[in-house]
Amino acid sequence: MRDMVEIGMGRTARRTYELDDVDIVPSRRTRSSKQVSLAWQLDAYRFEIPFLAHPTDALVSPRFAIELGRLGGLGVINGEGLWARHADVEAKIDQLLELVGKGGYERAVALLQELHAAPMQADLLAAAVAEVRAAGVTVAVRVSPQNARALTPSLVQAGIDLLVVHGTIISAEHVGDGEPLNLKTFIAELDVPVVAGGVSDHRTALHLMRTGAAGVIVGYGSYPGATTTGEVLGIGVPMATAIADAAAARRDYLDETGGRYVHVIADGDIATSGHLAKAIACGADAAMLGVPLASAAEAPGRGWYWPSAAAHPSVPRGSMLHVDDPWDLGGESIGEPVRPNLERVLYGPSDDPFGSLNLVGGLRRSMAKAGYSDLKEFQRVGLSVRA
Repeated sequence: MRDMVEIGMGRTARRTYELDDVDIVPSRRTRSSKQVSLAWQLDAYRFEIPFLAHPTDALVSPRFAIELGRLGGLGVINGEGLWARHADVEAKIDQLLELVGKGGYERAVALLQELHAAPMQADLLAAAVAEVRAAGVTVAVRVSPQNARALTPSLVQAGIDLLVVHGTIISAEHVGDGEPLNLKTFIAELDVPVVAGGVSDHRTALHLMRTGAAGVIVGYGSYPGATTTGEVLGIGVPMATAIADAAAARRDYLDETGGRYVHVIADGDIATSGHLAKAIACGADAAMLGVPLASAAEAPGRGWYWPSAAAHPSVPRGSMLHVDDPWDLGGESIGEPVRPNLERVLYGPSDDPFGSLNLVGGLRRSMAKAGYSDLKEFQRVGLSVRA
């Protein structure tokens, strides 16, 4: 039964929970972390770790996607970002960082909008796809619902393996100025699997699963200081509740179809390996990471992070966040000044006691402490809610 509270006369609201509101409660035997598998499979593609990179230019370049793929995860290129619009992306990012480094946040956002106003060039995006594909890793590209119909044919021709239809909040049918995008028809006509989101409730998650999507993204990449959707739109996604709702939709759809499994991918409020463990425990199959990966030396933002929604032409919903030193306490750094490479962010070693390094090791050890050997089993672990 849903926990409803009265917020005023004749008006009720549902009580919901963030990842920070819940804790994992081990109640089984423990096991060695060496006996824990983090592998998962999305359609025909197997990944050794359940991590996708949030599709923002601050994080995913072709080089970053290749390295994350080599390390067992999946990098998602923003098909409407700078890599699709400019041949000299690194120089453009240098301009952004120069502005924001001098405190010119508003000018930096204005420049970001200006850079995204440049026309998309199919050959540039095709070249980025080809670079990742040549490295032998899985190629995934994100498009928005409003541009999916126009961009997808050229992406399929370029050789993508997975298509990600991703917006702040999307539904099974996007109504725009032209013909509505019916995801069910759209997906049925494609030869590549589609991951769609974000969603925040059971009903929308179930609707997207019924379109034939291989995976559903829960959330919109929210992170304090970087994502401002709550301030701009008043929309919030309580991730623990939203993930659990989507997992319930997955069970309902599994029964409805007699066995078709749709993956739930958490995208929001994940900063540490502990948050990752909680997201899986709430029912996610994998997590889409932004800020936790942005400190890596391979990230194009070079210690700065901004979500893809920060470049919206009229309603930007993100700021530029400095993530170079996540260990900073009261202005005194206890970490090393040089940004770690992506392999160290994922696999360690770590000298950070707060869970920002060795994300794989932290998740693996959490599962081992609770006695579970794989991700699907770990979704059954006990949870408690903080008072």
